[in-house]
Amino acid sequence: MKILYIASEALPYVSTGGLADVMGSLPAAVKKASNGNLDARVVLPMYSSIKYSMDSSFEFVGECSVSLSWRSLYCGIWKTELRGVTFYFIDNEYYFNRSMTYGEYDDGERFAYFGRAVLSLISCVGFIPDIVHANDWQSAAAVIYLRRQTYDNDLMRNIKILFTIHNIEYQGVYGMSILGDVFGLGGGDANIVEYNGNINLLKGAIVSSDMISTVSERYSNEILTEYYSCGLHHILRASRDKLTGIVNGIDTDYYNPQKDPEIKNRFNEDCLDGKLENKRELREICGIKGDENAPLLIMVSRLASHKGFDLVKRVLYELLSQTDITFAILGTGENEYEEFFKSVSKDFPGRAGVKLEYNKALSKQFYAGADMFLMPSKSEPCGLSQMIASRYGTVPIVRETGGLHDTIKPYNEYTGQGNGFSFANYNAHEMMNIIKYAVQIYRDNERWEKLIKNVMRTDFSWEASAKKYLRLYDSML
Repeated sequence: MKILYIASEALPYVSTGGLADVMGSLPAAVKKASNGNLDARVVLPMYSSIKYSMDSSFEFVGECSVSLSWRSLYCGIWKTELRGVTFYFIDNEYYFNRSMTYGEYDDGERFAYFGRAVLSLISCVGFIPDIVHANDWQSAAAVIYLRRQTYDNDLMRNIKILFTIHNIEYQGVYGMSILGDVFGLGGGDANIVEYNGNINLLKGAIVSSDMISTVSERYSNEILTEYYSCGLHHILRASRDKLTGIVNGIDTDYYNPQKDPEIKNRFNEDCLDGKLENKRELREICGIKGDENAPLLIMVSRLASHKGFDLVKRVLYELLSQTDITFAILGTGENEYEEFFKSVSKDFPGRAGVKLEYNKALSKQFYAGADMFLMPSKSEPCGLSQMIASRYGTVPIVRETGGLHDTIKPYNEYTGQGNGFSFANYNAHEMMNIIKYAVQIYRDNERWEKLIKNVMRTDFSWEASAKKYLRLYDSML
């Protein structure tokens, strides 16, 4: 079986969030689950950050011309191999030699080009996949072009398409006026991509795919509702027969507290001394003083409202005033929340530490040094942070939505079972009460140590999910 994964980012080459973690891990995990009987390849844009850090393992494959509407565009193809997976890179300086991965004024055109270039790459390198597995709106144009513009190509016409929605909030929406000029789509394609009077690339990919997946089972049901669908529930309900949910995993070798070179002290579930040292290190990094036994609650997140920061803003002052809990946050995002956390650190010196930055290495020290990890999302397709925190023995406190519901089971003080704490309603004081309950359990050293062991022994590897993807691929063929 031959699978071509299409994505806009993948570790270790480029990362802005969870998609990169998935694309850096899933192809190798699926290949391993197939006992090597699967040819897994990934195609990414050649961003400048990749191009200027290439090593000798990168090989120039060749070049071809890409047609996009009235344009004839250069496409260079590079490749390298990592963990038995071939990674291809689409090189075009005009589109990808930019300071930002996303957020450019012409992102629609950039990823339309990427979609067309993927089809050119398939022909150029002679790799005709059985299945194309595309991910999020940046890969949606490739799905639309493959289904709409290869009907006269006997080889490509038979390729099956799986499209994964990692976050339905981002849909690739543009005015219909650029349908032909920018996207190179004809009037007959308008009904495929049109939604609410605009081009909606995500909608086009949903309609054009053979199967659709989301990154947790709960999320696949949630997006059928108006509350979670960001307007696409009608389209998804019409396609529900081809919709499924498979929860993400994490790379348990990369996130391994026993071997991780990016944390100060290594440890495992049988010897937690290193975790205590990591807590001291994190307290120092964040300027937290006083009682070392005070519980340390952290957040590592993009500062966006749907991540639950309106709840945090509502009760954090109250929580810090009423308890001896200490707090630290790592992340950057909306100005409203950045300013709020600056105020918190000023009003609670020595109790609250704030690092307003995106720093993947530092995030590991946060995970390794904290007692509790807070993730109160309004919506969360899967979430990886709660799994990473668990791997480092930091107990998750989450809202029961999407993948948070699927991965974190609430602690039961009578049976000792569970791998975290959760609350159901999107309510600030319900969240605060569950934090206070977690602090109560934290005070019981024996219970807390057992809970940490539960948390660290939870299997968040890709093994089970990779087997589910293999079964899905088999069913499509």
